[in-house]
Amino acid sequence: MAAESKNNRATLLISCPEKPGIISTVSNFLLDHQANIVQFDQHTTDPKAGMVFMRIEFDLSDFDASYDKLHEDMRLLAEDFKMKWQLNSKRERKRMAIFVTKQESCVMELIWRVKSGEIDADIPMVISNHNDLREVVENQGITFYHIPVTPETKDEAERKALALIEGKVDFIVLARYMQILSPEFIARFPNRIINIHHSFLPAFVGANPYVRAFNRGVKLIGATAHYVTNDLDEGPIIEQDVIRVTHRYTAEDLKVAGRHVEKHVLAHAVAWHVENKVIVHGNKTIIFP
Repeated sequence: MAAESKNNRATLLISCPEKPGIISTVSNFLLDHQANIVQFDQHTTDPKAGMVFMRIEFDLSDFDASYDKLHEDMRLLAEDFKMKWQLNSKRERKRMAIFVTKQESCVMELIWRVKSGEIDADIPMVISNHNDLREVVENQGITFYHIPVTPETKDEAERKALALIEGKVDFIVLARYMQILSPEFIARFPNRIINIHHSFLPAFVGANPYVRAFNRGVKLIGATAHYVTNDLDEGPIIEQDVIRVTHRYTAEDLKVAGRHVEKHVLAHAVAWHVENKVIVHGNKTIIFP
């Protein structure tokens, strides 16, 4: 995307009850605000009584004068049609905090994709409950914070993490962070915490999925990226993938093979979140490619 187009581009996400003429209403609304629509995607669950979901990318020729006005007028339109909506400017790069424990494959994949421009975001910090990855992270010019976590210090550790990230990041990625976040922490970032789980959910929820997969003799292993909710590993799924394995794989072989799936699944989910391609509806997601 040319720099000029990027500076003038915005994205509008909408979900609302289906109603005749809703698509033309939104299109005409944007036209009235001198928006040039460059991409319009929509999905309807039921044309008569369902929900409609829309993602519209558009350019504004006079961005500074138009964007705030469009944002304000969108509030009125949303009231009339009972819309949930989100307006994002390409000028505002999202900032992600990455939480890790000891495994480096997922966090390094995200760092590499940000540096290469594949993920259009910033990484102000990496937070870990161990010091193992400090050197590899700091070698990439990213600030690393070590916040130890024990059952006795869990609340204090979360307070320290919140003090570091609030107001400084837009969302959080759990890149194999092996700690369960409290409901209070999750409530601060609704649908803005992305986790990678090392199994093809809903199979093998919780800890040690590769060992359990080995014991079950599975022929496919996978990974699932999802938004974090208070129900462990049951949040809205963003992306999944699998690879085939055989009886010759040990539990350790499954872990090694699974890491390749995990890092790519997580990277795709993060990229889609950054590009405003995800709408959460209940415990499901609508992903616009």
